[in-house]
Amino acid sequence: MQPITDPSIVEGYLTDASNIHGHAEGLVRPRNAAEVAEIVAHCQAHGIPLTVTAGRTSTTGAPVPFGGWVLSTEHLDRIVSIDQDTAVAGAGIYLGAFQDEVERAGRFFPPDPTSRHECTLGAAVACNASGARSFRYGPTRPWVLGLEVVLPTGEIRRFHRGDPVPAEWPVPAWTEPAVKTAAGYAPPVDAVDLFIGQEGTLGVITEVTVKLTELPEQVLGVLAFFPDRQSAVAFVEVARDAARRDPKGALSPRCLEYLDAACVELARERVGDVPEGAGAALFCEQEVSVDEEDHLEAWWEALLDAGALADDTVVTTTDEGREKLHAFRHAVPAGINERVVANGMPKVGTDLAVPDACLSEIMDLYEAVTLDNVLFGHIGDNHLHLNFLPKNDEELARAKAEYAALARKAVAMGGTVSAEHGIGKIKREYLAMMVDEPVLAQFRALKRTLDPACILGRGTLFQPEGEQAR
Repeated sequence: MQPITDPSIVEGYLTDASNIHGHAEGLVRPRNAAEVAEIVAHCQAHGIPLTVTAGRTSTTGAPVPFGGWVLSTEHLDRIVSIDQDTAVAGAGIYLGAFQDEVERAGRFFPPDPTSRHECTLGAAVACNASGARSFRYGPTRPWVLGLEVVLPTGEIRRFHRGDPVPAEWPVPAWTEPAVKTAAGYAPPVDAVDLFIGQEGTLGVITEVTVKLTELPEQVLGVLAFFPDRQSAVAFVEVARDAARRDPKGALSPRCLEYLDAACVELARERVGDVPEGAGAALFCEQEVSVDEEDHLEAWWEALLDAGALADDTVVTTTDEGREKLHAFRHAVPAGINERVVANGMPKVGTDLAVPDACLSEIMDLYEAVTLDNVLFGHIGDNHLHLNFLPKNDEELARAKAEYAALARKAVAMGGTVSAEHGIGKIKREYLAMMVDEPVLAQFRALKRTLDPACILGRGTLFQPEGEQAR
């Protein structure tokens, strides 16, 4: 398959949401696994770097090529089947479109990264994407039953849950932090597991088989306001404990999303309807599993006990109402992007998660930051995104230094340097904070075994051996 070399076409595939910009000599857009295999084998034989790209919503630079060819999965977008318990689709289908089709069939595929309507199914697997509902349902990993993968040598392989990792492949053996994490090669339980979260470095995922579950009949959307962070965290701890004790109880949220005072102000500016005295907010969802009145009573009591501005709580039972709450939630990143453009400088966003016992401690550290920032995210998993908003080069350097310091603190608490975004090309130094050199050596040994010429995803996760740092 001949690559496209027209610079005006290739240009559209050279960046991602991290805003770093790469370069490539060619673009290939295969339509099936056989064409992928042909391309990969050619690149392996000729030592041509090959970077896989999809929706380019990554914030880490993983799909950004620095030389060689870039392979887009956009034409691998066919739904093969949707059954009662499983669905099979090409890696290039947009995740949201895939989920919509699954739900039209009366079933449910829970992983819900914020970019689900712009990212692809295969990329969600390759990054072990998660999102707000991961509090209840976990990230993508437990929902993957099988994969069709083109190995870096050009061999097409199908793996199913329970298939052992080939004996000649050196499996990383290390202990991940006991938090939601997407940093490095996870110790695999089987061959499928090995290719989840590998960020396009061990194989090109061409087809995915996923597990489906029951589609909730009704979901309550809740937007709760609090006078301060402490009262919001008090509610989170009660609601989280209740959901863990009884996932179908009266108080059993499937997501708990935090918005700090700066976020609340951004939402006030863009959509209004924010009560006076609100210093924090929580966006939550509750699947209706008992009588609706029992749910409402349990939520009301817990909100009152935590000191919420309970009379200002918004509860909706309709899809239209939940869309309005989502609009409130998404006004925050939209407002942040406007600030970034106005500042003329990139934002610097954390992706740290810590154990339950350290939530308030890490939030104290976040709130001690003096640079302009906003804090929001998946508080049910102790996974918050602190977004630094520097206004000049000096502040950008300070933001990066403070990010590094926060990452070290999170690791010392038993946390992770990346809970959902992965490492990519821009967070390699943080991965090295979390895992020691012997573990990195295990990662490199696996990479070298599967990819002898190191063509695939070169520069993602760790610096290639023999290559100078950028």
